[in-house]
Amino acid sequence: MTMLVVVVEQCSSSERKYLPYRLIKEYPFCTIDYYANWNNRPAMDQLHLMQVFVAVVDEQGFAAASRQLRLSPPAVTRAIATLESRLGVKLLHRTTRHVRPTDAGVHYYDDAHRILREVELANESAQGVNSEPRGRLSITAPVLFGQKYVLPGVVEYLKRYRHTSVDAVFLDRVVNLLEEGFDVGIRIGELADSSMRARHVGNVNLILVASPAYLKAEGIPQTPDDLKNHTLISSNSNNFTQNWHFRCEGKNLSLRITPRLQVTTNQAAIDAAAAGLGITRVISYQVADYLADGRLKCILDPFCSQPLPIHIVHREDRLSSHKVRAFIELMQERLRKDKALN
Repeated sequence: MTMLVVVVEQCSSSERKYLPYRLIKEYPFCTIDYYANWNNRPAMDQLHLMQVFVAVVDEQGFAAASRQLRLSPPAVTRAIATLESRLGVKLLHRTTRHVRPTDAGVHYYDDAHRILREVELANESAQGVNSEPRGRLSITAPVLFGQKYVLPGVVEYLKRYRHTSVDAVFLDRVVNLLEEGFDVGIRIGELADSSMRARHVGNVNLILVASPAYLKAEGIPQTPDDLKNHTLISSNSNNFTQNWHFRCEGKNLSLRITPRLQVTTNQAAIDAAAAGLGITRVISYQVADYLADGRLKCILDPFCSQPLPIHIVHREDRLSSHKVRAFIELMQERLRKDKALN
C-alpha cells in the first residue's frame, strides 16, 4: 500500500477540517499521513529528509535530486531547509551553479548513507531469502576478465532476475569498494584489504608469451636471464611492477626489465606480441584463445611464479543484501566450473 504524506499550511479552518475526508475518498488505496504544519511531522520522517539530502549531494543539485526522487523542486528545497533547521547546522554550500556539502554535511552524508543502507538491508532481510532480488547492483572487475568472464554472468543475472539492474565498471586497477560505492568486485592476486569479505573462485598464472614467428627469428629463451637479450613488451595498466618474478631452483627470482615497448592496456601488449614484436607478460586467461589457436606460444614455463588467486569480494555489512548474495552465488558457480580458471 502506498504512503501519501500531506502537509497543509495555508488554507481556511473549514478546508482543513474536511480535506482529510476528501483525500480518503480520492485515494482509497493509500495510507495517508496528514499534518497541519511541516514541522509537526513525526521523527520517523527523518529518514525521508536523509534520503533527500543524500540525493542532493549525489546529484550535486536540487533540480536533479527532485527528478531522481520524483518530488517537486520546492519540496526538495523545503526538506533540506527543515533538516538544517532541525540540526541547527548548515549542510550545503549553494551557488547559482553548484551545490556542495559543507564539512558538517560531508560527515552527515556518510552517516546518512550508512543508515539508509542499513534500512534497505533490514527490509530485504525481513522479506526473506525466497523473495526475488531487486534493485541496482554495482560491480567492478579487471577489463579483460570482466569482458570474458564477468559480463556473461551479468547477462545471466539480469535475465534471471527481472527487477534488477547492473552498473558494471571494468578497470585495470584496485578499486576501493567502500569509497567508490561498489557492491561487488572481482580481484586477481593476493588480497590486502581485510575489511572485505571474499570467496575464492579460481586461480590463474602470470606467463610469458611470444609469437611463433618471433621465437623462430630470435630464438627461445631458456632461462629468465636470457630475456636481457630479447625485445620486451610491458603494460602499465595492471597492478604488477616492472620487476618480473620467477621461481628458479626453489627460490624467488626478481628480474628488472627494460621494455622496448610500454603500453597502457593489456590488450595492446598482447596484440604487439601476436604481431611478432617481442615477449610480453600476461595473465593466463588473457591469452587463452591465442594459445589455443597458436598465435602465441608460452615460454619459460618451468620458471613461472606461484598461481594468482581469484576472489569475489564485497563489503562487509551486518546484513547481506539479497541482490548481492544472488549475484555472488551465480558468479561463484560459473567461475568455479570454468576449467581455464581451476
